[in-house]
Amino acid sequence: MKILAAIGRNVSCQRIRLYSTYVTQMRHLFELKEEDEACRRALSRGTFYLFHRLTPFLEKVGNKYSAPQIYGKDLARFLVKMGFEGDKMMEDSVLIGCSDNCVADFALDLGALEKSTVETELKGKFTDLRKAFFLLDGTDAPLLSRAQALLRWHDTHQFCSKTGQPTKKNVAGSKRVCSANGHIYYPQMSPVIITLVSNEEHCLLARQDSFPKGLYTAIAGFCDIGETLEEAVRREVAEEVGLEVQSMKYSGSQHWPFPNSSLMFACQAKVQPHAQLSVNKLELESARWFNVSELEEALNREHTPSKSDDDTTQIWVPPRWAIAHQLIQEWVREQRAGTGSRTYRS
Repeated sequence: MKILAAIGRNVSCQRIRLYSTYVTQMRHLFELKEEDEACRRALSRGTFYLFHRLTPFLEKVGNKYSAPQIYGKDLARFLVKMGFEGDKMMEDSVLIGCSDNCVADFALDLGALEKSTVETELKGKFTDLRKAFFLLDGTDAPLLSRAQALLRWHDTHQFCSKTGQPTKKNVAGSKRVCSANGHIYYPQMSPVIITLVSNEEHCLLARQDSFPKGLYTAIAGFCDIGETLEEAVRREVAEEVGLEVQSMKYSGSQHWPFPNSSLMFACQAKVQPHAQLSVNKLELESARWFNVSELEEALNREHTPSKSDDDTTQIWVPPRWAIAHQLIQEWVREQRAGTGSRTYRS
């Protein structure tokens, strides 16, 4: 009862101890999102991931890359050194999470500063987020994904769609409020299906001409208004590769920051064993069937693909933490275990 009473009085995370660390974190984040002053206090104690015009800051230690976290007090001093009011500029940040000890994580875009100067001072490099996903492990990548999506949303929603007047974000960046009528806007995500199509012995991967050479992935597309996920899967597969889905199963979900923040619903889908491909060239550059051995080799490949790669014979798949990678890995594992023929939902 004492714990419940403390929660009811909105006591800060540092003063209560719940049995679940997760519950403690979520209660603390809720407080920071709802109370501007609480979030403002957390800025000086928190840590920051840095961006420059939506590209994250990375540092290389040995052969590994990471997204360094900078403490609020150190960042404030750095910003003053660069000629800005540190505390004021830090309020342009967005809250993206917190540690087990309830130290808040923020993201801040330093687009107002000279890019090369920041890179020299902090000894790192701002890197395109798609490329960063191949360089980072699964620890930093989801936070950077969330951070970029929130920063982009605030950059593109500075005016009210009803009144045309400016909107103002709260300190946490969890919402924007119209200055004229008080209407509240919250960040939103678009539902997207991503589907790994397979027959009895092969699975289908596709690519667009904007991809790095040799990179293939699962079929993906936005859900239309009024569609169910199942309907979206069947439509996208029919539109893009001319195949009719016979059965499917849900595998998981993941936030994806491109193009403007999406929620990816991942599925495995089955088609007839000898169904013929008919690639929609308006949507895809190519699509082809792969066997288990080819995909195992691609899953284990360490090199990062780029548009300048000359070797077009090597096949690449999305980075390890991406849900497309997990779909492919799941299919390979089931094939090797002899469960690839199990029945999916019709």
